[in-house]
Amino acid sequence: MSERKVLTKYYPPDFDPSKITRSRAPKGAGPKVQTVRLMAPFPMKCTACGEYIYKGRKFNARKETTEEKYYSIPIYRFYIRCTRCSGEITFKTDPKNMDYECERGAKRNTEPWRMNGAGKQESDEERLDRLEREEEEKNAMQELETKTLDAKREMAVADALDEIRTRNARNERMGKDGAEVTVARESIDEERERQDREDEEAARQAFMRRHEAMEEVIDDEEYDAGVGPAPAITKEEALAMPPPSFKRVVKKKKDHAAALGIKKKPSLV
Repeated sequence: MSERKVLTKYYPPDFDPSKITRSRAPKGAGPKVQTVRLMAPFPMKCTACGEYIYKGRKFNARKETTEEKYYSIPIYRFYIRCTRCSGEITFKTDPKNMDYECERGAKRNTEPWRMNGAGKQESDEERLDRLEREEEEKNAMQELETKTLDAKREMAVADALDEIRTRNARNERMGKDGAEVTVARESIDEERERQDREDEEAARQAFMRRHEAMEEVIDDEEYDAGVGPAPAITKEEALAMPPPSFKRVVKKKKDHAAALGIKKKPSLV
């Protein structure tokens, strides 16, 4: 039992330590690689077996820090394995477009919202042109709104000028004593009184015409009965006569019972 706990090792007499080779690389040499747990940043298709890998699938990947940099941002490369054929797939970060770039082992699926109408990603020049067009459209809309406001302001100014000119013209027609030289409009009361007088005159003339027509009918009836024509009246007498009354007169009904020989009983009341 004591031999098992010994800390020394046996070295043969012909042992040469210089012949031992170290397979481990020196510390700090080569790219720094570490194992990380990540999810697929985009949907892809394996080029070896055609397996589809959806976005968000988890992998145990190897993370490598490359020598490339975008300004001062380092670019990282990731190595994963296909879930079907275990083929190696590599992709790296793309800080310029805030995305990832697939390098080999797989093909990125088409994403319409990341593509332009021409079927390729938007370049810097195309992006600048698009921003310029948007700025021009924005300026055009702002110019249209400005023109609309200017037109409204001009209309308001024209209305105010017309009002001022009308007031000045009215002031010029006024006399020194403040009374207007031109004929003033009738007031509401005067207009009403004038209309009442016109209505009375029209009614009086209508009554006169009716009275004359009634006299002609009476003269014709008297002429047919053998009586001489009625004496004519003057215009002053006709005006002095009271106006005819249009009050409704209820005529007494004739008693047809006596004609038929029917005698009515006297009422007891």
